[in-house]
Amino acid sequence: MTTRSAHPLANGAGLLLGLLMLGGCEASPHSAPDSRAVAAVPSMTTEESRMWMTVGERRFAITLADNAAARAFAALLPLTLDMTELNGNEKYATLPKALPENSSRPGTIRNGDLMLYGADTLVVFYLTFDSSYAYTRLGRVDDPAGLDQALGKRDVRIVFSTP
Repeated sequence: MTTRSAHPLANGAGLLLGLLMLGGCEASPHSAPDSRAVAAVPSMTTEESRMWMTVGERRFAITLADNAAARAFAALLPLTLDMTELNGNEKYATLPKALPENSSRPGTIRNGDLMLYGADTLVVFYLTFDSSYAYTRLGRVDDPAGLDQALGKRDVRIVFSTP
């Protein structure tokens, strides 16, 4: 159930008041930054955001998304998965454990997208197409040229590893 404010401008006035208060809190150019003012949000370093996907003799660099699911996936590496062909555009496999999901409908899936379907199904897409399904983005192959040939139209073993 949703509750409404007594006056239609109450929410807007509160937002405006908050912004005005923030504007009055500007630091002096001579003062040291307050480390407590910056929230400690865990984020990946450049090295942590990179991984490899090896298919037979081909190796593809992947840049991971900066989200909880991608960090949890990276924690599973190295990981070898026998991935099943589906629809002539993707490979999928069940992960050894569920990952945090935050799915959305991307609309267009791109060649090289690495996604999580549900909480425990890893999907590697090797063609670009429109989709109404919801996924959690894990990352993307940096240069997907040749990915469709490497994966082929058959089941395949893929090794995911850190650099």
